[in-house]
Amino acid sequence: MKKIISLAKQRGFIFPSSEIYGGFNSSYDFGPLGALLKRNIKEAWLKEMLNIQDNIVNLDAAILMSPKVWEASGHLSKGFADELVECKKCHKRYRLDQVKDKCEDCGGELTEPKQFNLMMKTFIGSTEDEASTAYLRAETCQGIYINYKNVLNSMRMKLPFGIAQIGKSFRNEITTKNYIFRMREFEQMEMQWFCEPKEADKWFDYWKEQRWNWYINLGINPKKLRMQEIPDGERAHYAKRQIDLEYEFPFGWQEIEGIHNRGDWDLSQHSKHSGEKMDDIPYIIETSVGVERSLLAFFCDAFTEVEGGRGKDAKKEEEIVLKLHKDLAPIKIAVLPLMKKDVLVEKAKEIYKSLKKRYIVQYDQQGSIGKRYRRQDEIGTLYCVTIDFDSIEKGTVTIRDRDTMEQEVVEIDKLVEYFEERL
Repeated sequence: MKKIISLAKQRGFIFPSSEIYGGFNSSYDFGPLGALLKRNIKEAWLKEMLNIQDNIVNLDAAILMSPKVWEASGHLSKGFADELVECKKCHKRYRLDQVKDKCEDCGGELTEPKQFNLMMKTFIGSTEDEASTAYLRAETCQGIYINYKNVLNSMRMKLPFGIAQIGKSFRNEITTKNYIFRMREFEQMEMQWFCEPKEADKWFDYWKEQRWNWYINLGINPKKLRMQEIPDGERAHYAKRQIDLEYEFPFGWQEIEGIHNRGDWDLSQHSKHSGEKMDDIPYIIETSVGVERSLLAFFCDAFTEVEGGRGKDAKKEEEIVLKLHKDLAPIKIAVLPLMKKDVLVEKAKEIYKSLKKRYIVQYDQQGSIGKRYRRQDEIGTLYCVTIDFDSIEKGTVTIRDRDTMEQEVVEIDKLVEYFEERL
């Protein structure tokens, strides 16, 4: 993890938030490449839901909603709370299920556990009182449930159908750990599939398979992926069935996605609390993905250390390649003039500008060509286009493949066709 965290910062993927002020616990900023990687993951998910799957529509619900939403959903009750204990000596706080009998820092005695609600509270308007209390949403799915009838009627949907949404959620976690795996501000990709109760088991199995395949198709090693059926008594209160899709991180197996049969619990609760009649309430199959968690899984899976370096003339003991899937890689192509000769730089910038209209492309002329190849390998760039004197005399460039390191000579006027075929 130390190597992964170091690379992520050094190469512009993830920075500690508020670092110049000493940082802010559990918050991270996504740098130029991290923001692109995040966008690519979200676009791959939306493509799966809206283009590949059938009968799914998109939604973007508000982060701030009526507090009555959270009363109905049960988030303001004891059901959405962790048990908190505090060290009597150094006053460090822990979740009860994440600490032993003594404080991990100083060995001090712990207090009796007390309930700690995870909702993040705020206030709407000019006064801070109970009447103006609101909450930052703890999950995106409630915005889907309260818009169920709006979508059903406006889009003339018929069962079965799905509503997909990507957005920020907030949870006032007692303890956060494992880098970006558990944070208080995070992003979710959730799809709620509404179906007839008698077909819920069939659709649960369908989405379980589809979600597994999504990760495999984006390059995740299947040996590092598993599904865990959560038994009765350990499931979320709303779940008739629950499967956690887990990835083997350097810090162990952890959930990156949940697949749930939520039954009619949510829609029934909102119908009861709002007075809005919902005839023939359907069952809901949910797939819920953490964007940052899946990003970390893709990053860890792609992180490859090559002992002895790459190539015959390698001089380093170890080199890193980030073997991200082509749909996820932030930079698709790097354009590199062989030397800083005016004629090569001019031609390289011309090629860079033409490719930039279609792809995310990086231009780099600093350092030796070998060092530039290494830099591009470390950020997962798929192809390096090198401009040399043959580019001027013969109208060709040399293209280097990230994974195979094979080099191919291609005519400049066929570059777009070359990359269209591969990307």
